[in-house]
Amino acid sequence: MGSQSRHSAGRFAAATALTLVGSAAALAGWSGLAVNRRMRLPPALPGRHERLRTRRAGDISLYGSTEAEGVPLLLIHSINAAANAYEVRPLYLRYRGTRPVYALDLPGFGFSERSRRRYTPRLMVEAIHAAVDEIRHRHGGWAIDALAVSLSASYLARASLERSDAYRSLALISPTGFDGRLSGDGPPDGHRGRDWLRDALDRPPLGRPLFDALVTRPSMRFFLQKTFGSSDIDEGLLAYDYASAHQPGAEHAPWCFIAGHLFPTDATRLYERLRLPVWMVHGTRGDFVDYRLAPRVADRPNWRVETLPTGAFPHFEQPAAVAAGYDAFLASIIRLPAARPA
Repeated sequence: MGSQSRHSAGRFAAATALTLVGSAAALAGWSGLAVNRRMRLPPALPGRHERLRTRRAGDISLYGSTEAEGVPLLLIHSINAAANAYEVRPLYLRYRGTRPVYALDLPGFGFSERSRRRYTPRLMVEAIHAAVDEIRHRHGGWAIDALAVSLSASYLARASLERSDAYRSLALISPTGFDGRLSGDGPPDGHRGRDWLRDALDRPPLGRPLFDALVTRPSMRFFLQKTFGSSDIDEGLLAYDYASAHQPGAEHAPWCFIAGHLFPTDATRLYERLRLPVWMVHGTRGDFVDYRLAPRVADRPNWRVETLPTGAFPHFEQPAAVAAGYDAFLASIIRLPAARPA
């Protein structure tokens, strides 16, 4: 390479470096000056709202409506950059008048602790254990029904396998782990996390500015449209997600999600091990419709698998149909003996 070529390459490298530095500085400046990271965040759901201090999962947020009697129902939201208990709002409102109903903010989301730590499936399972223990303590120790959405279905499956006497039944909405890419026949209780990626993303000075760029309103609308498989998304969900993503520490759990730490290695195997009655429903539209491995459980006597012409949040698009399917499932298991308190 001649001296002129080397000189040109050096100027290009220097210009590129200056551009990157300038872009990073501009991003940090925009994030620090123009983004409100302490937006007003009201409770996502009506009823009692409290924070439980747990030994293994930190402080977790739990909503509850207990005016009615019956078998308690625990609802668990999905995992994404702005997840929170608002994602189960249609189901919470539907059942709060007919039975005790609870909803959990998983660690790193909503009003639960959002400290900088490694968020893994094990941490989520420990949070579910703590919530279920508290609910059972309040309701005489009887087994409960529990419902989880998307990736959280695998956490609920593991929690129920570890403490099967705590559950009467499970319900899974658009569960992750039946597709070709994120199915799980790998090591038990593992995750797919890449520490180098999480460390690169979740650190100052650019970790939070990058997250702020990820959770702009246009970006969040784009990802919700992929979830719903349509431009007709729930505007209340978008507004609450936006506020929830603009809180102190909101970036830590999502960076673990993006780095793979929240994806279990054995999801499919977990589902196959379930012996409790299981109801599963998923949509047929959008980006989350790969259920090629569902036949591995669909014909089992304890499973009931249904589909609806919706995206991955059918309980928002067709709440009546989801409730009808779930109610029919519950009616079919009422004749089964409930697990008595330990």
